[in-house]
Amino acid sequence: MKLFNYSELTASDIQKLVQRNVDPANEIRTIVEDVITHVQQNGDRALYDYASKFDKVQLSNLYLDKTDLEELAESVSAEQKVALQTAYNNIHKFHKAQLKTEDKVETMPGVTCWRELRPIEKVGLYIPGGTAVLPSTFLMLGIPARIAGCHEIVVCSPPQKNGKVNAFIAYVALLLGIDKIFLAGGAQAIAAMAYGTESVTKVDKIFGPGNQFVTKAKTIIQSTTTTAIDMPAGPSEVLVIADESSTPAYIAADLLAQAEHGIDSQSVLVCTSAKIAQEALAEVAKQLPTLPRAEIARLAIENSYIVVTSNLDQAMDFSNQYAPEHLILATERWKEITGFIINAGSVFLGNLTPESAGDYASGTNHTLPTSSYARAYSGVSVDSFVKKITFQHITREGIQNIGPSVEILAELEGLHAHRNAVSIRSNG
Repeated sequence: MKLFNYSELTASDIQKLVQRNVDPANEIRTIVEDVITHVQQNGDRALYDYASKFDKVQLSNLYLDKTDLEELAESVSAEQKVALQTAYNNIHKFHKAQLKTEDKVETMPGVTCWRELRPIEKVGLYIPGGTAVLPSTFLMLGIPARIAGCHEIVVCSPPQKNGKVNAFIAYVALLLGIDKIFLAGGAQAIAAMAYGTESVTKVDKIFGPGNQFVTKAKTIIQSTTTTAIDMPAGPSEVLVIADESSTPAYIAADLLAQAEHGIDSQSVLVCTSAKIAQEALAEVAKQLPTLPRAEIARLAIENSYIVVTSNLDQAMDFSNQYAPEHLILATERWKEITGFIINAGSVFLGNLTPESAGDYASGTNHTLPTSSYARAYSGVSVDSFVKKITFQHITREGIQNIGPSVEILAELEGLHAHRNAVSIRSNG
């Protein structure tokens, strides 16, 4: 990990440091656009082609049905089922509380306005399955979709070498009451859900994280079709803020936990103590060789860095510019600085709160904005799966009260039919 001193960095230096996952030559865009076009024009045939090309598997069927999923789920142990059920329960409890009925508001006598929730009818869930298979992501997306009441849930996940999905994903599907998973990954899965194929239903909104190709496909789809996306959620990242009260071994564990996601993941340490930073680096070197995914984590760590600051104010300033997907305040003084957090996807407070807890089972959602999109996006929630429709009702008293103002405003804008729609009621 490269080490930088905050006081020596210019605004331009910081801008370069916080930039990630760029595609300056549009190489990723070109590949993704070709994939999207192929799926749009050839439907299922394209999905079979890409399963062979990218996943190295010859599929006999594009999806697994309930019987297939039940057979796969049989290999999940009792202990593993308990852990998945615990995660399910906590995630469901946290997200269920987000479903609230809003109060009606009388803006003036006789004029009442309110909002009501309606589920998005058809949603698509993309469950990554590259170097790591993520049943936890299935829980994070499927639970709020079910709570919201979405009418149709389409699920896509890349096939493994045996032409199936991971047994844990199959078990989660059963927990969620989902009886079909399409065997499609990458940009082609996003395209299939956006345009529809002979087998895959066209959806209204697509959810789920992925690599740079998946993220690029989602951003292209959002700007060229009527299908919306949750957010641009690409390669994962963490920023850890530490000081003299931090535990170097914990810091290293958190940095490596992020790094093992993929070689394009990023783990950033912002520390007020050069001594703690060096001790954390030594712990990274100590812990790294023990990991089964050590090579992946090593490459990600090489793509990561440390910034040494003079104080926590500077650390927080850098963090807000970076706008991390995951922000860990690995300090006993976390209560002093939480109010200064402006840009972050999800925050983990104190030395005993690892990101792993939120990734799996604390209850919060781990589908979060990356690549500085936390400046404008929130993580997935029940709100992501619903629309909020406004209603209003005006009584005879209300039209007399609000009418004159509407008439004046319509007239000053030169929209006389608008004025007449009020006048004809006020004078009736």
